[in-house]
Parts: sequence; C-alpha cells; structure tokens
Amino acid sequence: MNVRPLADRILIRRLDTKEEVRGGIIIPDTAKEKPMEGEVVAVGPGRLDKEGKRVQLGVTKGDRVLIGKYTGTEVKISGDDYVILREDDILATVQKKK
Repeated sequence: MNVRPLADRILIRRLDTKEEVRGGIIIPDTAKEKPMEGEVVAVGPGRLDKEGKRVQLGVTKGDRVLIGKYTGTEVKISGDDYVILREDDILATVQKKK
C-alpha cells in the first residue's frame, strides 16, 4: 500500500473481535457494533506548532490503539476498509501482556 497520511492524521485498520455464540444465537453482521480496537497502518509526519516546528506523533506503525466507534473517516483502499483520524481521536494504546 502506498498511502501516507498528512500532518497528524493516522491510518488505522479496525481489528475484528472474536465472535462468541451463546445459546445458539448468531448475530448478523448488520447488527454488530464496530470494533473499537485497531492497528496503526501508517502515520503522518506530525503537526506544526506555533513556531513552525514539527511535533512528532505519540503512536507508530504497528501499535494497537483504542478508538471511538464513530470516530474518523472510513475509506476503502485496495478493497480493504480503513479509518483515517487525527491523533487526538485516539483514546489509548493497548500494551501486550508479558
């Protein structure tokens, strides 16, 4: 993929949660909620501060993050769904258990 976000924007792929079937009830895709966890695919160079200096982003490619359900702009690139959002829209990073 050859996409590079601008300024403090970040390209994220939402991660699907594992589907658990309880009591034999299967929930259709249209009724499922959007996953709130995603993986950072690409990051922009960062925003400029008042003095014109570049402020680096707090996330890097490969980080797992939590985002809002309806945050950002959904885009389709090469048949895959992604979300482009600003760094301020990221709620938290997810650390792997040791």
